[in-house]
Amino acid sequence: MKDDTTIFAQSSGAGTAGVAVLRLSGPRARAVLEAMAAPLPQARRAALRWIVDPESGEKLDSGLVLWLPGPQSFTGEDSAEFHIHGSKAAIAAVLGALGRRAGLRPAEPGEFSMRAFRNGRLDLFEAEALGDLISAETESQRRLALRLALGGAGEALESWRADVIRMLAHAEAAIDFSEEDDAVADAHSAIHGRALSLSATLAEAIARSDGARLVRDGVRVVIAGPPNAGKSRLLNRIAARDAAIVSPRPGTTRDVIELRLELGGLPVLLSDTAGLHAGTGDEIEAIGMDRARAAMDEAQIILWVTAPDAEDGNIPPLAREGSPPPPGGGGFSGSPPGRAKLIRVRNKSDLADPESRLIRNDSGEVHVSAETGAGVAVLLDLITEAAQEMADVGNTVVFSRERQLSAARAALIHLRNVTVSHALPMESVAEELRAAAFQIGRISGRVDVEDLLDAIFRDFCIGK
Repeated sequence: MKDDTTIFAQSSGAGTAGVAVLRLSGPRARAVLEAMAAPLPQARRAALRWIVDPESGEKLDSGLVLWLPGPQSFTGEDSAEFHIHGSKAAIAAVLGALGRRAGLRPAEPGEFSMRAFRNGRLDLFEAEALGDLISAETESQRRLALRLALGGAGEALESWRADVIRMLAHAEAAIDFSEEDDAVADAHSAIHGRALSLSATLAEAIARSDGARLVRDGVRVVIAGPPNAGKSRLLNRIAARDAAIVSPRPGTTRDVIELRLELGGLPVLLSDTAGLHAGTGDEIEAIGMDRARAAMDEAQIILWVTAPDAEDGNIPPLAREGSPPPPGGGGFSGSPPGRAKLIRVRNKSDLADPESRLIRNDSGEVHVSAETGAGVAVLLDLITEAAQEMADVGNTVVFSRERQLSAARAALIHLRNVTVSHALPMESVAEELRAAAFQIGRISGRVDVEDLLDAIFRDFCIGK
């Protein structure tokens, strides 16, 4: 659906700044630029101009202007930019003048990127990665989003789809010559080998995608253990502020307290939980322990904290010591029992005999003091190492959103159906390949995406 209106918006961040960028896109972009900042500058060359109100002739500001004729622009349409002073008054004055021009209207959130998609300047996969890049808060999020947006992922997806279509052509040709047994057998063999290879590639991308979603959404680290082990004080020490109430009275923490941190460039969601112990007559404490167990069940990393002056308690069966699960092997959004990485933490080392204090013992237990900070740096290094291993996405294409992952899994099922038996009728092979190509096309937006566009692009900021 073509939109003949010209849209405009502030593309730079809100608030006072040295420079603000106002962007236009659409068929009237050139006329507006000529009316408000004449003469028209050379294409893709910044020029200093007075920016005037075309109705009154009043000078609104001075700044750099850019003329970006389509289709070689971000949106694929004629576009223009005003780089003006970043005061609220200057921005309001220029936006007001734009709003009074016939044929112009303010852009909706994500509408510039929507037009870029519609005009073939980026595919849907790249558009979603661009959205992630805009909202990136950590170094790992920035790198992953940049890689997916500009690192050739779109080309890889189209290559997979083209490979499936070539296999489909083999199948259709074999159907046309079905009376020739050799032709059908040769087609089965060729398709089987190529489908097997592409299935392995797609399976690896899916397996690595848990790591991508951890980069995007954060690694869940839960502090758990018996009452009075100093869990809340440890949370405060890591956060470097008083985020949780600390008291010598056991059972002070009744609910899950969550903080968002960055460790090693990764987003980390650190949670303090109620102390776990056998049986309680306090209904509120029982609810707190239930919530603690639920938080542990969703964690990728569990810090099991004990102390010399607190009961050790039994480690719940959902936590296991050893290496983190391999990418794709669980540990995300509700790990099955036995999948969370367990780090044993012995707190209150300041209470021990000074000569016997350790940072780590032979069993891998980390000795820390939330009171003094001793050993906490070592603990943070262990958490960072485990989180980075879980969030490793390798060098393959990965899927950071559930929509992408769902389509990829469906495509893999269809491809595997092709590889399970040489006896599968060629008509069935063709149908499976057609479905696989359709699902891969959905990832990049080649097919069946109209109903997805508003949901995807409305999360973008205005001006992008």
